[in-house]
Amino acid sequence: MFCWNDLIANAQQGIKETIIEDCKKSEIWKILILDHFTTKLLSSCCKMSDLMQEGITIVEDLYKSREPVLEMKAIYFMTPTAKCVDAFIGDFKLKPKYKAAYVYFTDYCSDELFNKMKLYCGKYIRVCKELNISFLPQESQVFTCDNPGAFRSIYSPHCSQDKVKTLETLAAQIVTLCATLDENPGVRYKKETVLENTTLDNAKQLAALVDYKLTKHYDMDDNSKKKGKTQAQLLIVERGFDPVTPILHELTYQAMAYDLVPIKNDTYKYKSKDGSEKEALLNEDDQLWARLRHMHIAEVSEQIPKLVKEISANKKQPDGKITISGLSQLMKKMPHFRKQVAQKTVHLNLTEDCMNHFQKNVEKLCKAEQDLAVGSDVEGVKVKDPMRTLLPVLLHPHGTYDKIRAVLLYIFSLNGTTEENLNKLIQHVKIEEDREFILNWRELGVPIISSPSFFPMRRSSRRDRTQEETYSLSRWTPVIKDVMEDAVENKLETREWPHQSECPAAWNGSGAVSARQKHKASTQDERRSGSRLIIFVIGGISYSEMRSAYQVTQSVKSCEVIIGSSHIVTPMELLDDIQALSKPTTTKETFTIVKE
Repeated sequence: MFCWNDLIANAQQGIKETIIEDCKKSEIWKILILDHFTTKLLSSCCKMSDLMQEGITIVEDLYKSREPVLEMKAIYFMTPTAKCVDAFIGDFKLKPKYKAAYVYFTDYCSDELFNKMKLYCGKYIRVCKELNISFLPQESQVFTCDNPGAFRSIYSPHCSQDKVKTLETLAAQIVTLCATLDENPGVRYKKETVLENTTLDNAKQLAALVDYKLTKHYDMDDNSKKKGKTQAQLLIVERGFDPVTPILHELTYQAMAYDLVPIKNDTYKYKSKDGSEKEALLNEDDQLWARLRHMHIAEVSEQIPKLVKEISANKKQPDGKITISGLSQLMKKMPHFRKQVAQKTVHLNLTEDCMNHFQKNVEKLCKAEQDLAVGSDVEGVKVKDPMRTLLPVLLHPHGTYDKIRAVLLYIFSLNGTTEENLNKLIQHVKIEEDREFILNWRELGVPIISSPSFFPMRRSSRRDRTQEETYSLSRWTPVIKDVMEDAVENKLETREWPHQSECPAAWNGSGAVSARQKHKASTQDERRSGSRLIIFVIGGISYSEMRSAYQVTQSVKSCEVIIGSSHIVTPMELLDDIQALSKPTTTKETFTIVKE
């Protein structure tokens, strides 16, 4: 398998070649000043110890009041917005806070903002550069635009004026991703949805914006190597293209943990056996997390005790059942292995948390959910009456969110239900005052209400996966995985996936090239440049869809799949966002249901 330069490494390289290299030119220690976005961006790429080695002694918040340090130079790494530029000007306009300013923008800075800075602070600015990194590299193959509010701006009927601006911003961020990867991809989009005389064409609009901005970017680029299209593809789809995947209870480790356990900002908090509060960051610095996150929870439950025994094997530890308290004793006896054991303690705790939820109520939900999603039972027998599958879930004392999820899967399986039937379901779940949890899916182009005479929508054909080994409670495959595999094999229908622009016709994701081009893919770089697929989902991606990008990359080996969105969603977060779409206020208001 090729060794890909992952997104985090690419972003890190971009920062190193600009900000860090400029730091090295001066022996004076510097202050680094960040806004909220660049704080997240830098945190995903660098450690504080790395910055210290480069002469950066203090990291400050752009918006907070700071004491002047006139003998020091300040590095400003910020987004090119009026708010950031005004805060920067405030540091120098009346009375300078620092000896000089080195200014770095994540993206293109408009002439208006640049001239404003020059007018008030020109004599203090030593450097002003644009990095072209305005996305967040969440994982090696996953990025976001760090904009959860984009969901409301694009899909709420109360935010039509915000939509164009939001799509413009997302397009600019996607272009910086492509620039960081040194790609100018052909752009395609999922054909617009027509529902109740309304056409949903956000993917088409975003595709046009991205392609226009890509052309503009490479026309302005000083590097003349990459003016034309490269051997890569960018596919743009809307969240409504697959409403099932982000609603299902998932049993792979990462997706299950983020759904069932209160993990905030990728931080898992838990209590150790001595009662003290502990927390762990779930990211790729934790190699065990990166190794386990896409496994089924059944496999993870087997793996962790085995990994612990690997450590204790040479220390004459008993072969009995590995427990959390046993691990604590192990750490005391073997300080040398403390870090390794501590990592495994985190995942033993997290696995236990997940399994406790599973055994309590999730196991009962999963069979019904899978039958509704797949359309057949574990034996492959078609579900003829979805209501019979749903009814046990409604009669069981599950939490309200869980019942809403099951009702939605029932409706999705039918491509909409009658208004009379929907009213009965809403009464049963007791959300009469908050039926928007269900009705607002229409804003995403998902059919909710139908009538007996309604002509059923044509379902997209799914790949036959009957020969693939699956767990009985994990039979559903995200639709995006079919799309990825079809794209790699050059099987996407142009009727369903129109081209906004095309990459060279010889491309396919297997890395093969036309013999007529007399081009041999003799080096890794040449093969890699012809084998990159980027997917952007408008309105949020789920952890299951993120996993699909890694799985397809692993199986194809010569094609790297990268997936991104405005943000990452969990099932409950998505439901809250859906419910809030009909709220007229600009602030996000959600109806919070206490978990039962």
